[in-house]
Amino acid sequence: MVAGLIVICGPTATGKSRLALDLATRLDTIILSADSRQVYRELDIGTAKPTAAELAAVPHRLIDICEPTATLTLADYQSRAQGILAQRDDLPLLVGGTGLYIKAIAQGLKIPRVPPQPELRGQLAALGQGYCYPMLQQVDPMASAKIHPNDSTRTIRALEVFYVTGRPISEQQGECPPPYPVLYVGLDGAGLKARIAERVGAMMAAGLVAEVQGLGDRYGFDLPLLKTLGYGEICQYLQGGISLEAAQDLIIRNTAQFAKRQRTWFRANPQIHWFEMEAEDLGARVWETVTEWRSLPLGATGDSE
Repeated sequence: MVAGLIVICGPTATGKSRLALDLATRLDTIILSADSRQVYRELDIGTAKPTAAELAAVPHRLIDICEPTATLTLADYQSRAQGILAQRDDLPLLVGGTGLYIKAIAQGLKIPRVPPQPELRGQLAALGQGYCYPMLQQVDPMASAKIHPNDSTRTIRALEVFYVTGRPISEQQGECPPPYPVLYVGLDGAGLKARIAERVGAMMAAGLVAEVQGLGDRYGFDLPLLKTLGYGEICQYLQGGISLEAAQDLIIRNTAQFAKRQRTWFRANPQIHWFEMEAEDLGARVWETVTEWRSLPLGATGDSE
C-alpha cells in the first residue's frame, strides 16, 4: 500500500503539470493523471497531454487508456487508479483539474457500479428534463435536492441507477476514505486568463485544427468528445460556422469560464494548501510543505494555508 498520496489540483493552466514533474523527480515516484479527457487516445493537443520528453522523464499513468469512441466511467477510473496505488509503496502524485476524479480517489467516493445504458438514456432524454426531474423528485428526493433542475446529465444518471438497481442513487453514494494520508496542494493566481490565452495560442500553433480535423475524419464530427472544450469550437470553424480567430477567442472565453467553475469546486475543500502559481519560490515552498507533512504522525493532515 502507498505511504501516502499527494494531490496537485487547481484550475486549468495554473502550472500543475510543471510542478508535478519537479516534485515527482525529487520523490522518485509516478504521476497519476486526474484529467477526464487525457484518458482518451488521440486527444493530445486539445487536452494538453504531457510531451514525449515529459513522459520519458517521469512515469505517467491513466493517460491514453481508452479509445475515443468508448466511455470511461468514473467507476472505471477509480478502479484503475486504486489498482495502481495498491501496488505502490511510495508517494505517488495525483495531478489534474477534474474534481470528481480527485474526489473519487482521495476521498474514496462510493460509486454505483452501473455502466451507461444508452437505450434507457435515450428514452429519458426524449422525455425531456421537464418530465425527468419531477420523476427523480418522486423516486429519489435526496438526490434531486442536490441536483439543479436544469442539470439533465446528473438527472438522467440518477434515474438510470434507480431503474437498473431498483435503489435510489442517494442510498448508494457516500465516501470510504483511503487508509493512507493525503496531502492536497492547490495552485491558483490572478493572472490566469493571460495564461489561458497563452496556452490556447500554443495549442493552435501546435496543430489543434489538424488534430480536430483528423478526429472528425476518422470518427465523425458527432463524436461526443468533439463537443468538449477546445474541440467543439474548432468544429464550429471547420464546419463553416465561425472564423478561426473567433474560434480561438471562444476557446479562451469558455476555458476561463471553466476555470472559474474549477476554482469554486476546489476552494470548497478546506484541506487544500494553496500556493500562488506565479511565485518564484513555488517549488521550494511546496517542497517545504511536503517535507513537513511527511514528518507528521500517520493520519495527520496539517492545517491548510
